[in-house]
Amino acid sequence: MEPFLRRFFPDVYRRMRGDTRVSNYCKFDSQLLTAFTSSLYVAGLLTTFLASRVTAGRGRRASMVLGGAAFLAGAAVGGASVNVYMVILGRVLLGVGLGFANQAVPLYLSEMAPARLRGAFSNGFQLSVGVGALAANVINFGTEKIGGGWGWRVSLALAAVPAGLLTLGALFLPETPSSLVQQGRDRRDVARLLQKVRGAGVDVGDELDDIVAAGESAAGAGGGGLRRLLVERRYRPQLVMAVAIPFFQQVTGINAIAFYAPVLLRTIGMGESASLLSAVVTGVVGVASTSASMLAVDRFGRRTLFLAGGAQMLASQVLIGAIMAAELRDSGGVGKAWAGVLILLIAVYVAGFGWSWGPLGWLVPSEIFPLEVRAAGQSVTVAVSFAFTVFVAQAFLSMLCHMKAGIFFFFAVWLAVMTAFVYLLLPETKGVPIEQMAGVWRAHWFWSRVVGPESDPDIDEERARGKL
Repeated sequence: MEPFLRRFFPDVYRRMRGDTRVSNYCKFDSQLLTAFTSSLYVAGLLTTFLASRVTAGRGRRASMVLGGAAFLAGAAVGGASVNVYMVILGRVLLGVGLGFANQAVPLYLSEMAPARLRGAFSNGFQLSVGVGALAANVINFGTEKIGGGWGWRVSLALAAVPAGLLTLGALFLPETPSSLVQQGRDRRDVARLLQKVRGAGVDVGDELDDIVAAGESAAGAGGGGLRRLLVERRYRPQLVMAVAIPFFQQVTGINAIAFYAPVLLRTIGMGESASLLSAVVTGVVGVASTSASMLAVDRFGRRTLFLAGGAQMLASQVLIGAIMAAELRDSGGVGKAWAGVLILLIAVYVAGFGWSWGPLGWLVPSEIFPLEVRAAGQSVTVAVSFAFTVFVAQAFLSMLCHMKAGIFFFFAVWLAVMTAFVYLLLPETKGVPIEQMAGVWRAHWFWSRVVGPESDPDIDEERARGKL
């Protein structure tokens, strides 16, 4: 919003308002502006490993409560900001909340969901992210019109609403059965909770045995989850996925689109209100596509959605780059027709992400780890995601300035690489009970050579093989 830029980022505001000496691609190239954006993710990265210890030792609910409290503090500071340092401090506090929430929520969903519906339940995480982004865009579009130029305060302060819901809601949630076992609770307590979650008429005996056996294995293995994950060969496939999947998720370019969609749209010559409204439209597309993913993921599998979504994003990125290279010069804008085509292609791109790499980038890492290293594995996933989110957030506007339309081809190359990675190295995990996931790697053409015979011999390998 212009009042926000004028107050906290005056250099950017002056360039945006008509400095013809500055290229279209460079008007928003400000390290202070990108520091504001990325400070949230730096804080989240630094918080992740503390959150891992809390999640493993105190349970998933405790991390959600702490995350919600940090979100509330960040919303209060952001809405009351009088200088750029307070704005960034508010973002840092939100980042602390994000570190706890991203650690705990995907694990909670994976552990509570029945195996046959785990994909749909876990994809609810990304659906909620999409709904939140859409709500934020709608709020920005509305508050931009408030007279007096203080609408940005409403936008930042309203983060307290979902923060309050998270904090209060987590207090009423039960802990997951796996977490209770990890904390040493009696088997009968776990059985009662599992029966309550699954329903009175459901036989939970086999699932309870799997959870207890996984807990005993974790207890027998002792502590040092992160060290074991990094060192022991039997966890090598999961470690590779915990690093590669969030890395690839960030170099799809989605955060460049998500963070800076209004900036990109203003770059091609659209006005303030029009660019915010277009961001709302792409937000609707993201929510709709993630909803479709919830319906499809347990039917068609993870690999199918990864591959189809990757191809869709690759095609749209190439076309976006080609149009901007051909039509957008250092000054002036693009024609209305081409602007409409670019908005359509961005929507196609967001849709591809929304039903593939968006939700599955959180689902797959959350379901592949044995209990003894599950919290540590999730912390690696979140840390890598934050680290590369920071890189993209901090570098994108500068890359846009120097690479111009070539930045979209940069992301397209990564989309080709990650699609090939999934095709060759990611096994299907659809329908495999979370406690029996190790067998998936032993049945894979490549990872079977890595994990070797030292993997858990009690895993039902044949059952896992049938799911490939």
